[in-house]
Amino acid sequence: MDIYNLSTTIEFILIGLSDLPEVRYPLFVVFIVIYQVTLVGNGTILLAIMTEKKLLTPMYYFLANLSLLDIFWPSATVPKMLENLLTEKESISFVGCTLQLYFLVALAGTEVFLLAIMAYDRYVAICFPLRYLFIMTKERCAQLIAGCWAAGFLNSLLHTVFTFRLSFCKSHRVNQYYCDIPPMMALSCSSTYVAEMLVLLVGGVLGISAFLITFISYVYIISTILRIRTTEGKHKAFSTCASHIVVVGLFYGTTFFTYIRPSSSQHFLAKDRLISMLYGVITPMLNPIIYSLRNTEVKEALRKILCHKISLQLT
Repeated sequence: MDIYNLSTTIEFILIGLSDLPEVRYPLFVVFIVIYQVTLVGNGTILLAIMTEKKLLTPMYYFLANLSLLDIFWPSATVPKMLENLLTEKESISFVGCTLQLYFLVALAGTEVFLLAIMAYDRYVAICFPLRYLFIMTKERCAQLIAGCWAAGFLNSLLHTVFTFRLSFCKSHRVNQYYCDIPPMMALSCSSTYVAEMLVLLVGGVLGISAFLITFISYVYIISTILRIRTTEGKHKAFSTCASHIVVVGLFYGTTFFTYIRPSSSQHFLAKDRLISMLYGVITPMLNPIIYSLRNTEVKEALRKILCHKISLQLT
């Protein structure tokens, strides 16, 4: 099966965002701007965390990793999409498709785990403020972060291997602007039972576990905040996790809307591809904006960086 698969499948055709040639260049301009904003926004957050001593805390270690993920994640799909929009080629090699799927699933999985750990970090900070530094030590933070990345990439390796063991003897036109597990399975003429069960069991267990950690953490966080007597105290406690709540809601909302919904008819496939942009392109762009707008310490660090650059230019 594997020999046949490799010998006959040289490349796949990625279906673009639109079938209309006249919108290719406008789409190229729009998404290259979005991609640049994503890189600059997340890069600025990283720079602020690395240069501001006040931000060298567990919360911002996790935020730095979130910014790294939001740089790498769209970088797995957007450059190829931009190339195809510009050249109208729309093809991707078998190896390129394999790597794209691997890194996409790995980075998405890592972000799921990281958001759960960030929720746990806020739970410890709000519910056990006096013990926070003893619980969230640098060593423990490093272990949690390493565990997130390892779990995400090992989980992706499993799904990628079983996805590309399938025989692709049907049409090689992938119904998406990037290689993902569901559209790849749709092209297979061999049994996809094992690969589908792995997605449901392994992906489901890990995803639900991460979601439950996030959900339960915020149940305790909200109950603790409601017990605070002063309005000022409630506002201060809530402000430490407000940005993360928005990011979690955005991530799970777009993920749910992209994957956990009925399959659309052939007539709405172009619409589905545009909707998937919420998940892989728009969310990574919005995350740094949310954290910079909702977090006073980040805004102060960004203001210092901006003032420093202006002073250097004036001298």
